[in-house]
Amino acid sequence: METVALVSSYDKEDMASTKVLHSCTILTHRIITNRLHILFHFTVTLLLLYYRISHFFNGNSLPALSWALITISELIFTFIWCLTQAFRWRPLSRTVSINEIPANMNLEGLDVFVCTADPRKEPTMEVMNTIISALALDYPPEKLAVYLSDDGGSYITLYALKEAFAFSKRWLPFCMKYRIKTRCPEAFFSLAKYEELSITDEFSAKKDELEMKYNLFKRNVEKICEDASNYVVFDRPAHAEIIHGDTYMDDNENDEESTKMPLLVYVSRERRPSKPHRFKAGALNALLRVSEKFSNGPYLLVLDCDMYCNDPTSARQAMCFHLDPQMSPSLAFVQFPQMFYNISKNDIYDNQARSAYRIKWQGMDGIRGPSLSGTGFYLKRKALYGSPNCEDKHPSEAQRTSGELMKFSSEEEIAILKEAKLLASCNYERNTKWGEEASYLLHCRGWTSVYLCPTRPCFLGCTTIDMKDALVQLVKWSSGLLQIGLSRFSPLSYGVSRMPVLQSMCYGYFIYQPLYAIAFLIYGIIPQLCFLNGIPLYPKVLSPWSVVFSTVYLSAIGQQLHEVLSDGGTTLTWWNEQRIWVIKSVSGSCFGCLDLFMKWSGIKKTTFRLTNKAVDKDKLEKYEKGEFDFQGATMFMIPLSALAILNMACFIGGLGGIILRRNYEEMFGQIFLSLFIMALSYPMIQGLLKRSKKEKQ
Repeated sequence: METVALVSSYDKEDMASTKVLHSCTILTHRIITNRLHILFHFTVTLLLLYYRISHFFNGNSLPALSWALITISELIFTFIWCLTQAFRWRPLSRTVSINEIPANMNLEGLDVFVCTADPRKEPTMEVMNTIISALALDYPPEKLAVYLSDDGGSYITLYALKEAFAFSKRWLPFCMKYRIKTRCPEAFFSLAKYEELSITDEFSAKKDELEMKYNLFKRNVEKICEDASNYVVFDRPAHAEIIHGDTYMDDNENDEESTKMPLLVYVSRERRPSKPHRFKAGALNALLRVSEKFSNGPYLLVLDCDMYCNDPTSARQAMCFHLDPQMSPSLAFVQFPQMFYNISKNDIYDNQARSAYRIKWQGMDGIRGPSLSGTGFYLKRKALYGSPNCEDKHPSEAQRTSGELMKFSSEEEIAILKEAKLLASCNYERNTKWGEEASYLLHCRGWTSVYLCPTRPCFLGCTTIDMKDALVQLVKWSSGLLQIGLSRFSPLSYGVSRMPVLQSMCYGYFIYQPLYAIAFLIYGIIPQLCFLNGIPLYPKVLSPWSVVFSTVYLSAIGQQLHEVLSDGGTTLTWWNEQRIWVIKSVSGSCFGCLDLFMKWSGIKKTTFRLTNKAVDKDKLEKYEKGEFDFQGATMFMIPLSALAILNMACFIGGLGGIILRRNYEEMFGQIFLSLFIMALSYPMIQGLLKRSKKEKQ
């Protein structure tokens, strides 16, 4: 491994100082291993495709349609595999030294954006814990502003936000005094051991007092949720309210309670059934416009409503890159991994996304930076308005670039709130590009990004614990990304002319991976039907060509297993990843492709499916036991169940034909494939059997 120290230098009051704020380690050993494997695997894959194509044109007795379809599926696998290798070309890891940032450094303003939409599916207390943890970031409070977008327009959320701020006035001084790292109250009070703190009588008394106040706050919010008659208002005007600002300070507060607090603003944008809504992207755009009138921080932190700040130093960690005068001019954002506190030991749904955050994001960082993962990133506001070389500033930046919170008189505050409501109206809901699409366009304009994965997770969220919610997310992502891939903005055409080829390939993988659905559907139907009819699709087991097919399979499996084991995982981890990859491709990606087709044909309008973040006890028990929960996912399970039944039926029928014909050598490949599919299908088979037992009872 080769470590490169990156030095940041800056001037402060005419005194030049030089500090090492961050360094990167080029993973040389992994690079060599990856490139050798790419060469080897690509060679044997070309031999496999040569076998397919040459036998298609030369074999008179071959089933042409079946052979053509299986060749198409293998071409799709090869195409996506080639795109994936860009992630493995030059991986690196980074570290930061926040202690090297001078204590008197004039940090620029930071605006935190949190979006919520429905108190029923996104528990209000989880949202409030995220807000409190954001208010408690280790950042100058006069430079920090927190904005909550409530797309449900719920009085529950507004009430809870005011209660959360009242609690945070006591919580923040406690965290600062005792140097608490876990600044999410729910997480802190559930700790078995209070970090590495010096437990004194004073600390214990203060902790107990705050825990009592927190439980009271929690009960009040939960009670109003229980008594609520209307959670979401679908037809409403825009509303903006300052929960805390300079005009809200009470001179009579005691010293502890008068600790400087960040700005806190509530925004509920206008919602009309007849006007476009744009969902989370629209909410972020509204916060972008409204925040320009209040704080206009040069940097933005975007968080999911259930993704609390687990390390208060994350902002300073990100600034180690944004303060670097060599890197900063072209740096758009610093991305942290999306991690979860409720992942079970088995992680049957692969919620930790090990492949993404341990392989793909590190690989992209070695090119020109990772893509946005939708949460946990520190973004330079200027990057949203032009290219790195663009001298023109956004109009609001010309007025004030320091990020210092504005101070308003009562009349000015009324006027600015009125303007904020106008900016949160439906008339501004246009050009809402966020997520993968936003980072893709930023990189096309010449911006770079950085991936930082510290030992202590900076952000922790609540992940899905059933199949339905996991697949709902995938359908939404697959449809949106594939739509970009089939447009003129495809990374393999538009992107490749504006960014390095390897970076275009990385975006190509994200955008075209829904095509796995087609390849898996073919592989789940054609070989099985041919097996039933005694038609061989693979070489005889003793044929030299059989070695090629076996090598391709073992090479792919071996690489994935090596990556899992070298990352501290187990063979069970590898098997769970393989299984859920197939399940999600055949179900979620398949419906994502169907969703896109229906949108294009005009059969269906774009709809937003909100993932349920509320935790069900029965579902949680199943998840922790490693049992798949298909409740509510019946529609998604149709293709999986159909393929599982077809595979079993063809396997049983085909075995009879093999016994009669005695052509074991010719059919060995299809026997192995059927057995492998049955092993992958075990959760569906088990679910079908349990359902049939319940129906009989």
